[in-house]
Amino acid sequence: MTRLDRLKPLDWTVHPPYLHEPYRSTVSRSPRQRLVPLPQTLSELTGPVYGDGDVEPLDSDLTRNAVRNGEPIGERIIVVGRVLDDDGRPIPNALVEIWQANAAGRYIHKNEVHDAPLDPNFTGAGRCLTNAQGEYRFVTIRPGAYPWGNHDNAWRPAHIHLSIFGRNFLQRLVTQMYFPGDPLLPLDPIYNGVPEEARQRLISQYAHDVTEPAWALGFRFDVVLRGSQATPFESEGGS
Repeated sequence: MTRLDRLKPLDWTVHPPYLHEPYRSTVSRSPRQRLVPLPQTLSELTGPVYGDGDVEPLDSDLTRNAVRNGEPIGERIIVVGRVLDDDGRPIPNALVEIWQANAAGRYIHKNEVHDAPLDPNFTGAGRCLTNAQGEYRFVTIRPGAYPWGNHDNAWRPAHIHLSIFGRNFLQRLVTQMYFPGDPLLPLDPIYNGVPEEARQRLISQYAHDVTEPAWALGFRFDVVLRGSQATPFESEGGS
């Protein structure tokens, strides 16, 4: 049994509620009745799973894993962190996936409506496995803010989505990492849907020890799965 298998129930003083009316999508998709837990069957517990051989070294470098004609446009950054359990112990071999908008604030997605340029050398997706110390590292481009239809003149702060997998696809947690000093954070209903005392845990920290001279700024963002310092996770996928 892995440490992800024995997680304690969610603490709703940390995580966002299913219904947060300023975030309009939750009005239509939040449950109206008490949730009924379903026991996991043998087929759900035993498959599908990923293998260590499925993750390639270049998968964690979003500036190179899709390069076709040159470098992606934007500010290069390095994002590092640790995945920890509720006792502060590292989680090794956890699959961490990220996805994000490009420097202009646009996703590569068929339903994307933002009138901003695509970057042919940037897909905005990457993954890696944590090492024995629970550490992950990504090289990417700082994402841009983008408009969305939640309310009048609504803009999402720059952010990176993170997904943490356990040993099967039912063991998955999703969160968002924001950047320090972003003036859009006080206006964002997704960020503000998180209980106030836990919001700061979604903001990365500038890491000068990670920054590489004349090449890229570094940011640190630890993910704590449970406990008093747990990272807030989404109850459903956010924008």
